[in-house]
Amino acid sequence: MQFTRSLFQVVQKATTGLRGIEVHPNPRPVLIDLYRKTLTELETQIPEHAIYRQATAALTKHRLAIVERESDVAQLEASVNGGQIEELIMAAEDELKLIPKMAEAKPWEPLQEPAPTGQWVYFEKKQAE
Repeated sequence: MQFTRSLFQVVQKATTGLRGIEVHPNPRPVLIDLYRKTLTELETQIPEHAIYRQATAALTKHRLAIVERESDVAQLEASVNGGQIEELIMAAEDELKLIPKMAEAKPWEPLQEPAPTGQWVYFEKKQAE
């Protein structure tokens, strides 16, 4: 009986150990769906040349490939290295909510006014005198 109970505990996660984050009963299909929706929204709302689209699509495709490949949630979490699968779901939901806001803000467009000289220069090393 002890062996069966131990095996069940390994298979069925009882808690995330994170306050306020419950164990998701079927996380893998949800995460796959979120990643696919994210890729679709990026393609339809964000221009191809935008760095935001390129970076987000690359990360999402990478993670989607891992989630589709790994059926074991613990192995999936280790491969993605982004926390527990419940945290990955939360991050994917947040990214999906961010896409329309980025589409509205259009950060890939030129600035309305040129940036002042030296605005993007930080912590430069001074030349030896």
